[in-house]
Amino acid sequence: MADKNSYNKARAKAEKFFWNRKWKPFPFQKKTWEAYRQGNSGLVHAPTGTGKTYAVWTPALLEWMSEQKDGKIPKRAPHLRVLWLTPLRALVEDTTRTLEELSEGLSLPWSIQSRTGDTSGSVKAKQRRKYPSCLVTTPESLSLLLSYPETREAFSDLRAVIVDEWHELLSSKRGTQTELCLARLRKWNPQLKTWGLSATLGNLDTALSALVGSHQNSVL
Repeated sequence: MADKNSYNKARAKAEKFFWNRKWKPFPFQKKTWEAYRQGNSGLVHAPTGTGKTYAVWTPALLEWMSEQKDGKIPKRAPHLRVLWLTPLRALVEDTTRTLEELSEGLSLPWSIQSRTGDTSGSVKAKQRRKYPSCLVTTPESLSLLLSYPETREAFSDLRAVIVDEWHELLSSKRGTQTELCLARLRKWNPQLKTWGLSATLGNLDTALSALVGSHQNSVL
């Protein structure tokens, strides 16, 4: 866990970003930020349009910011830190732009890219040589990436996996595929945080259990 003083400075910068846009962080967002800071995994269940994306994306950036010595932000983009999984290709580009908005708003050097079946072969090859700081992708693409022998080393700095629209995957073949991918990633890094987002789930406990597996620190 990062130094609390460094984290508070980073959080103040993020909250200023919100206030400058006349946004006020909701209590569930602040609760998620703190849970993430403490190393928890979890499930954010809130209505559409209330800021679920920033509930989990903000603390991922705060974590990295608070790790920088003397609070100085380097110019070079960090290695892969976050995997963002979405079941819908149609959401990939919109999600990528939303993530970029906060990263750029905080003047961070993070690189954010997408990878789906529609991504060109040249871009995929370039990504395998050097992954972005955050990769927005699908369960199918992640499953393929995990089959490459160099992936474990390339993912060595990975801190979190965010699964968007978890209700679209739960109790389906693609959901099982996602769970298997998460299990492998957690085997590589037991401290990996896993967060799911959804607006329409019934049994939240079951949904959370399927998402985080045997992760001991999990919250709703």
